[in-house]
Amino acid sequence: MASDLSNIFKDELSNTLEQLLSKSSQVEGVEKLAKGSYDSTQLIECSVKFDFKGISSTVLFYIPTLSATKFEYLMLGGMGDLKEHIDDEITDAVNEIVSNICGSFCTSVNAQGFEDIGSIKSEVKSSTIVEGKALEKVENSFQITVSLDNEKLPLIICFDSFTLPFFSSMTGIIVESKVQAVAQSAPTHAPAHSNHTNTQVSLPKNLELLYNVKLKLSVRLGTKVVLLKDILRWDIGEIIELEQMVNEPLEVLVNGIKIGEGEAVIVEGKFGLKIKKIGNEDLKLSHIGL
Repeated sequence: MASDLSNIFKDELSNTLEQLLSKSSQVEGVEKLAKGSYDSTQLIECSVKFDFKGISSTVLFYIPTLSATKFEYLMLGGMGDLKEHIDDEITDAVNEIVSNICGSFCTSVNAQGFEDIGSIKSEVKSSTIVEGKALEKVENSFQITVSLDNEKLPLIICFDSFTLPFFSSMTGIIVESKVQAVAQSAPTHAPAHSNHTNTQVSLPKNLELLYNVKLKLSVRLGTKVVLLKDILRWDIGEIIELEQMVNEPLEVLVNGIKIGEGEAVIVEGKFGLKIKKIGNEDLKLSHIGL
């Protein structure tokens, strides 16, 4: 049976909305979407790709006009008038919210180390305005009711056959995981380097002789490809947007080589690092060239 990620998703959904919208947030309930519920309204469709266990899966988020306009209004601090219809600015705001929800969800799942999932990452592939009738073409659709300071707002999530088994307590549907089936049918020979923590490794002889070798540890906040002309015009106060999302883990580097991931913490007034993911001894040594 697949690991159940329902509670992790609901927690990260609530936490992310609370952080971005500055409103107390809570998931009130999840129910199977009734056909025709949104035929007379527009929605924002966000297509999100999840990669895990060598499989790419697509989950669709649909944000109705009622919720989408409110989300953008709150992201702007409640300033101005609440819009009645979806526009490009609202679509961009919803895209940002969904991206952050999925990013936080993946970070939390990765921290748990589920064997049947491994490492998971997400990417919003598209965000478009659609008519309510678009929901008639999708299956496994569920309406999530979120409370923002006691105001109930709906959003809809549609799972594909790969992701559905991992949300059994949220959907009430228990089916065999296709990810496990794919893994079982895969070749059984092991790769040259395995990430499995139980792998027996052959460490170099006399490794103790190197124990006092000093190596440079660094943490990479993010990266971005920039043009030379942009660098030349930078001045004090310039803000540079990196490619990494705020909820993505930081890269742990030894001598410039990535060996793991972590998150920033404060230790006695100084920055510290909490390890969230790291390879076994064999991987650490091979990555840094020992």
